[in-house]
Amino acid sequence: MNNVGQNWLLLRGLARESGHWGDFVNQLQVAFPKATINTLDLAGTGQFHHQKSPNTIKEIVKLAREHALQLGYLNQPLTILALSLGGMVAWEWMQKYPQDICASALVNTSLASLSPFYQRLRWQNYGQIIQILRSNDILAREKSIVRLVSNLNDEALVTTAEKWMAIYKQRPISFGTSFRQIMAAAKYKPNNRVIEKPVLLLNSLGDKLVSPSCSAAIQKEFSLLLEVHSTAGHDLPLDAPDWMIEKLILFTALERE
Repeated sequence: MNNVGQNWLLLRGLARESGHWGDFVNQLQVAFPKATINTLDLAGTGQFHHQKSPNTIKEIVKLAREHALQLGYLNQPLTILALSLGGMVAWEWMQKYPQDICASALVNTSLASLSPFYQRLRWQNYGQIIQILRSNDILAREKSIVRLVSNLNDEALVTTAEKWMAIYKQRPISFGTSFRQIMAAAKYKPNNRVIEKPVLLLNSLGDKLVSPSCSAAIQKEFSLLLEVHSTAGHDLPLDAPDWMIEKLILFTALERE
């Protein structure tokens, strides 16, 4: 697995885009100075925010792969780093096009075939999520999102929300995209075929959005490596980037041996 960690492709989660990686991309580049690191927006987000998002993971993967090919990201095998919904996209991509990928690291993701809906999207948050989707106050909405996905202190929370508000003003993600992505995630039940590529699961015990038991269920079913952070929230690269990069360095070194 000599290609592991050489050609990274980063995928974000529900109603998020490449800009939401923030400083993490630069931090990852410092940790892997010789690697190529690219981010890819899913249909309906980021540079593709004018596109209509599909409502199935299968179709989201199809468009994502087409975009990756057009952008020249598949010139060598990918090491995919994917968060939440992005992890489902990566899982389907590994099953559908295994030749594209040499390894993946999946952060706080879940599969409907292994975990019930009320763990994959914690039921305590349903009302808050509806309010977020309906809100017309951009800054208030982004603050609510940060509170939901992160365990940052109040000062860092406000700073992050302001950055995310600026992203939204440049490349707004529609209610329709958010809704279709939620439907895609809710319905995604991959077959139980074992993934033939190395997979690292990264998980946060402080995740308020998705139960940590979802990553544990994937680990148990497929005997994968699982690393757990004790306090970070759902957005692990935001809350604990150094810890996350440390785990990625160890994972890629192990797979290159």
